[in-house]
Amino acid sequence: MPTAARVCVLPQEPGPLSVMDLALPDPGPHQVVIKQFASGVCHSQLHQIHNPRETPVLLGHESTGIVLKTGNNVTTVAEGDTVLVTWVPKDARSTGRRPAPSSIELPDGTMAVARNAFTWADHTIVDELFAVKVANDIDREVTAIVGCAVMTGAGAVEKTAGVRSGDSVAIFGVGGVGLSAVVAASHIGAHPIIAIDLDEEKLQFARQFGATHTINANETDPVEAIRALTVRDGELTSRREAVAGADFVFDCIGTKQTMEQIAPAARTGYFGAERGGTAVLVGVPQTTVELSAIDMLTNEKRFIGSYGGSCSPEKDFPRFLDWHASGKLDLNKLVTCRYEIEDINEAIHALEHGEIAGRAILVFD
Repeated sequence: MPTAARVCVLPQEPGPLSVMDLALPDPGPHQVVIKQFASGVCHSQLHQIHNPRETPVLLGHESTGIVLKTGNNVTTVAEGDTVLVTWVPKDARSTGRRPAPSSIELPDGTMAVARNAFTWADHTIVDELFAVKVANDIDREVTAIVGCAVMTGAGAVEKTAGVRSGDSVAIFGVGGVGLSAVVAASHIGAHPIIAIDLDEEKLQFARQFGATHTINANETDPVEAIRALTVRDGELTSRREAVAGADFVFDCIGTKQTMEQIAPAARTGYFGAERGGTAVLVGVPQTTVELSAIDMLTNEKRFIGSYGGSCSPEKDFPRFLDWHASGKLDLNKLVTCRYEIEDINEAIHALEHGEIAGRAILVFD
């Protein structure tokens, strides 16, 4: 029997999202139908909104919910389970199965499709590989952002980069993902933890999550400011210049400008003793990037990508939830705006214009 759902649909032609009353089909063999409590509003969705598309699109990729129906071959969750929905398959290596993206037929007969899961809806239907079973007593709203913001930011620091206690860290962009990176760096014991943004209020907000220094890129050259904060006395590069720069520099934005700043902001190499630092691309890029080959070569720097924080949702989500329960990760503070589903276009406007500190969520009745 179909499940009634209110779903945000991005039309094929440019224009605002529509909130439609639709019928979700019964789940296929590996699918589950989920009643959702809340969904994160992620900055990366703006790329889908502004890029050309061949069909209407279903958006959102992080949420909390409860399983209502399961397909015949579903084995990892059951009806009544509380789950976190995400966009990274929770166990792709073990299953050896490629999860199928979700789609829904619209009233005019066209199909609206998602890249994987969709969560801007009060009910969703997804492949079971995108639903991670968690304890039933978790906070049903703020934990919705674990499925992307926390995973992507904290995972980039912990798992992709492997930051260790005492390492210096710089983070460009302190929205939901960047703040999660700040929290992870603080939890590990990195120092200094340098937050870079264009908004002074966001920078001060980042200090509440563990940033030890802040740089307003509207007021100063962030590369030079990072280098000034991280000079290593007595250590010289191959050019006999003082070693400076952060051990790890994270770009949680993905613009051409920031992508081209993180490598020069990474630590230069200590000639004959230690290779240089690492630039980590976390934000979703829409352009190419140019790097200084001589800087990368002579300082033995690395430029790497972090996709979904290199996380395994089934293993990592319980740990992030423990961080929240123990107070190491204050999701109640990180979630700064709540919207109803009818206000999705207002939420998108606020996100696009930098009006959201932390992370916004949609809350469903």
